[in-house]
Amino acid sequence: MDIIATLARELNLNPTAVEAAVKLIDEGNTIPFIARYRKETTGGMDDVALRALDDRLAYLRNLEQRKEDVIVLIGAQGKLTPELEAEIREATQLQRVEDLYKPFRKKRMTRAQKAREAGLEPLANMIIMQVTPRGAATPLDVASAYVTPQAVQAGYDTAEKALAGASDIVAETVAEDAENVADLRSFTENTGEIASVAVDADEKTPYEPYYDFAEPARKIPNHRVLAIDRGEREGKLRVHVRVDAEAATARLGARWPRRQGPFAPLLDAAIADGYKRLMAPSLERELRAKLTVRAQTDAIKVFAKNLESLLSARPVRGARVISLDPGYRTGCKVAVLDEYGTLLDHGVVYPTPPRRDTAGTKRELARLVRKHRINTIVIGNGTASRETEAVVSEFIAESAPDLRYTIVNEAGASVYSASELASAEYPDLDVTTRGAMSLGRRLQDPLAELVKIPPQSIGVGQYQHDLDQAELARTLGYVVEDVVNRVGVDVNTASASLLSYVSGITAAVARNIVAYRGEHGAFTDRRQLKDVPKLGPKAYEQCAGFLRINGGDNPLDATSVHPESYEVARKVLEHAGVGAGDLAAGGIPDIERRVGSVASLSGELGCGILTLIDIIAELEKPGRDPRDDAPEVVFSRAALTIDDLEPGMELTGTVRNVVDFGAFVDVGVHQDGLVHISKLSRRFVKHPSDVVAVGDTVKVWVERVDRARGKISLTMVQGK
Repeated sequence: MDIIATLARELNLNPTAVEAAVKLIDEGNTIPFIARYRKETTGGMDDVALRALDDRLAYLRNLEQRKEDVIVLIGAQGKLTPELEAEIREATQLQRVEDLYKPFRKKRMTRAQKAREAGLEPLANMIIMQVTPRGAATPLDVASAYVTPQAVQAGYDTAEKALAGASDIVAETVAEDAENVADLRSFTENTGEIASVAVDADEKTPYEPYYDFAEPARKIPNHRVLAIDRGEREGKLRVHVRVDAEAATARLGARWPRRQGPFAPLLDAAIADGYKRLMAPSLERELRAKLTVRAQTDAIKVFAKNLESLLSARPVRGARVISLDPGYRTGCKVAVLDEYGTLLDHGVVYPTPPRRDTAGTKRELARLVRKHRINTIVIGNGTASRETEAVVSEFIAESAPDLRYTIVNEAGASVYSASELASAEYPDLDVTTRGAMSLGRRLQDPLAELVKIPPQSIGVGQYQHDLDQAELARTLGYVVEDVVNRVGVDVNTASASLLSYVSGITAAVARNIVAYRGEHGAFTDRRQLKDVPKLGPKAYEQCAGFLRINGGDNPLDATSVHPESYEVARKVLEHAGVGAGDLAAGGIPDIERRVGSVASLSGELGCGILTLIDIIAELEKPGRDPRDDAPEVVFSRAALTIDDLEPGMELTGTVRNVVDFGAFVDVGVHQDGLVHISKLSRRFVKHPSDVVAVGDTVKVWVERVDRARGKISLTMVQGK
């Protein structure tokens, strides 16, 4: 297989660009580095295209290696024919290679293998080929010649048993034929149904919709697949694939020569046995596994997209925060942070049952607001959030009308606060105070805080714990890496957690950067990174452009311009009639007008057009944060309750999660409302993520309120 040509065709990319990208990947360059600083070489592939190419490249290389392994294994058995080798080499999927290898795979002793060792394979071939020797009136007459001492010793001591053994060989031959398997696999996928029944029909469980359920496998949505899988794992459902066995057997039989001789009934029976006993169970497992992989892959993609939106949320700069982590018996933990996230104060208040000290809580909030010039209150959305919010809302209405508050998702906060990382960062603080701090910092800079938490613990997806955890962690890790490098990192303020996601920097090197910073003071020049232990030339090349130094010796160090392009950047500035010092004043807004034709300048400077465009954009707005384009955080000054909601009410909310069947929106009543996929738009919506993303601010209308169950149905289409 020509892997480069295959990748170019499958991904609809230029073969030259694909070859260049593969070479860059093989040389150890990271995806963010290639996407940002090697655009000329790859034709401008972004990180999404490069990730897809990298994944497919790994698959195709694995496929080619498996082909070679299978050819060697079959060849070692002396059974490799030129035709079979050609079929293996022409395979485009691992499944096809495994189908071709299946008849030659070493396996435990089967009924067919036992019959072969007893010398019954020639009899099986007669059944398959419908050949009756002259003078033989019946199959039993033919079979009697195969009741040899060898067969008798193996248990085939009668003609009937010899025919049965030969039929087992036929059944296995039918079931292991690669073309038969491929055809029946397609038939099963296209006509089969996923059916489930309750283990105990009287038991009340979340899986009641699947107690007597069937849906075509080709149509079943991914979230139903995951729900059924979970119900089966928890012992609440019995699940199977429902296929028309008669139609499947007839389809299989049609692949064989017309049967009219004395062996015809035996061949028909062997084909039916091969399907029922050997093929159907295997194909059912395959289909179930395929649906699960498809569903998990889709769920991971949704999770990744949600995480990207969450990490790309706009920071709330200048927020001096009182962060509240609500609770009942142990009270509500308080952390007070300045606009840089530094802890100023901490404590506990008791606005919730059993104490209900609302007066004391309001007095303490008033004291902290005055003392630390607080302008924002953050409340975690977990246990006791609703009661805490009500007290905060009253306090603002009564005493601090200029104050604002918002609810922050707590997912993963407890994971961070109890981690070794949190203990190392704040050894003198208890777990609860660390958790409250984390909530406040999530508002101030979501990216910088959330990178401290394993991405799969952040909780923006569906069926999180049912997914392939290794693949989930790998994919989400890539998302964090892409967002961190897209935004850029201040090398003098970033935590080791944040630095470890920068292109080319390992966790050990990240810790070394922080240690170097602590020993030598703030970095003033990017070249100083070369002095960090274990940060070699390759790592420097990969990371330098993503690490920013604000207020350093070289104004270009505060931009995303890579040091390898500094000379070009200086010439661009000269061409524009300005100096590097002008960057410190906020950039050069009219630089595009000043430099004139980019194509002409590109030729003059010997710099690629795509790279030059990026340099000019960075000189226009140095160190621009792409998160500034994200929606602003929605703040509240008065709390609502679910009792305040009525059908038709218009509200503004924040999208908290996006799943296959809709989006969950926080409208300020503690319980998120669901906008079903059918209510997201007047147009057909293939997936909710095509319309909304985590963090979006949306206008919704209340459709239904189930106060008893605490469920809110919303719509984004007025009157629908």
